[in-house]
Amino acid sequence: MAPRKPSATPALGVYPKTRMRRNRYDVWTRRMVAENSLSAADLIWPIFVREGKGTREPVDSMPGVNRLTVDLLAGAVSEARDLGIPCVALFPVIDPALKTEDGDEAVNPGNLVCRAIAEIKKSVPDIGVLCDVALDPFTTHGHDGLVRDGYVVNDETVEVLCRQALVQAQAGCDVIAPSDMMDGRVGAIRTALDQAGFQNVRIMSYAAKYNSGFYGPFRDALGSKAGTVGGKDKGTYQMDPANSDEALREVALDLEEGADMVMVKPGMPYLDIVRRVKESFGVPTFAYQVSGEYAMLKGAIERGWLDGNRVILEAMMSFKRAGANGVLTYFAVDVAKRLKAG
Repeated sequence: MAPRKPSATPALGVYPKTRMRRNRYDVWTRRMVAENSLSAADLIWPIFVREGKGTREPVDSMPGVNRLTVDLLAGAVSEARDLGIPCVALFPVIDPALKTEDGDEAVNPGNLVCRAIAEIKKSVPDIGVLCDVALDPFTTHGHDGLVRDGYVVNDETVEVLCRQALVQAQAGCDVIAPSDMMDGRVGAIRTALDQAGFQNVRIMSYAAKYNSGFYGPFRDALGSKAGTVGGKDKGTYQMDPANSDEALREVALDLEEGADMVMVKPGMPYLDIVRRVKESFGVPTFAYQVSGEYAMLKGAIERGWLDGNRVILEAMMSFKRAGANGVLTYFAVDVAKRLKAG
């Protein structure tokens, strides 16, 4: 390739000596000076698992996302592992006949989640398994805890969550992720795990989980829509979207109680929280690109309004730029394939 000819020299003093565009001239330069990078190791793939056999059921409000039966998990998770994704997150679609007021199925050692964990650990032992700890998939009312006299009670719920975490750990779960937002649950679960000999099971707390409207498609996928109890919704335990200082208090408490990693949920509408958490604590910090975020992007891409080849990776990079160590995203396999293809 012939040397590049110098451009005409402008009159002295007309242009600045420092030209920010110089380092943008070539692709290789842009790669060399990039402040953040994205790899498959930054991804956690949430998977919906359902009862049955040989069934891949589409989620209408989340195009491209399916509810998988346990027997199909090995193939799906193997593909994720081969793409370099280090961890999957399981979310159960519970048979309505098994749902109760108190969510008793959550502590059944033979429940859908535990069977899914066991299948993955048998078939794909070299990938991490993260499990949500909360009662909403298992309760008839769809709330994350026990309801007493029209209110989601805290301490009684935490006792059940500890039992739920233990059956998941016994099944082989690597990372317990309490998403319920009850006060004190991280410390109680940490104690329960340690006393049962599960000192190496990690806790990724949903430390700053907001009472968001972006969860709609997720609740469709699980068939778990919470109404009000006593005239109150999930705002009695999930965070107010108006608050950010409060998120730092929540994170500090969870770390003090023994959380190994923390999460901010939702993701892109709360990148300011991700940045504040990372700068304040310097701990492994994750963001959840939730169902509503996925559905908006996917819907616009399918209609040709957005270029999927650009916006999906751009969205992922926004999390890294904000300080996230990793992202839970339904795009995980798609992103890993794009990164592998270069």
